[in-house]
Amino acid sequence: MDRNEAVLRELKLYPLWRRRGAPAPVAAVEVVQEAQASDYAAPPRPAQPDVGRALARHAPSELVEAVGLKPDLQHSPVSRGGELSNINWPELKQQVRDCTLCKLRAGCTQTVFGVGDEQAEWLFVGEGPGADEDAQGEPFVGQAGKLLDNMLLAIGLRRGKNVYIANIVKCRPPNNRAPEADEIATCLPYLQRQIELIKPRLIVALGKTAATALLGRDAPLGSLRGTLHDYHGIPLVITYHPAYLLRSPMEKAKAWQDLCLAMRARHGEA
Repeated sequence: MDRNEAVLRELKLYPLWRRRGAPAPVAAVEVVQEAQASDYAAPPRPAQPDVGRALARHAPSELVEAVGLKPDLQHSPVSRGGELSNINWPELKQQVRDCTLCKLRAGCTQTVFGVGDEQAEWLFVGEGPGADEDAQGEPFVGQAGKLLDNMLLAIGLRRGKNVYIANIVKCRPPNNRAPEADEIATCLPYLQRQIELIKPRLIVALGKTAATALLGRDAPLGSLRGTLHDYHGIPLVITYHPAYLLRSPMEKAKAWQDLCLAMRARHGEA
């Protein structure tokens, strides 16, 4: 077998699936090789909470109402008292920059608003900033960000070009922990307003925290993958967070399946 095939087999990414009659995704093999060239090291993370259930059960009632979560864990359009519903990008960025509504702001260097094409068709949503993101003010710039960039390249996308990247919370949680229910409930309206302004054609949720916050219901990540979900009329695909893939590289083949589903959904084939 040739070297490319050997690499794909080693990464559990063989055979390389492609749509019938369509070319393979851009530079998929080269991207895989580049992603594996660096010796990624990510610190262990504590187990992630069941965000949907935690939001519904433990967040203050006014915050639960703000994010549209009912006791039955259903979701609805979010607006914190309507205050965000009519503001545009400059005002929204200013509100996020000045926000002190939860305890995360006191412990971070700066807020991390989001980055990319503000009219993008593709929106990728992660959990929250890490140390590198907190230092630079941009989401996914550390080792997980390098892997995300390679994932984008594998399906013919590039950061900043028809792609927007954001997080569920805009401030770094301390000690690399997952955001807590009240923190998510406080920050989620900012993301919802971003989605309203971007009007993406497809959302990809990266990890369980992003998935459960957007869906407003609790379920294991494995049960959410492989299915095309709906977020207020926008197709939603769920996959693993790049940081998890760094710790569990054997799951990259499943992440590739999710990206293939996202491509089919974007072209109306899913």
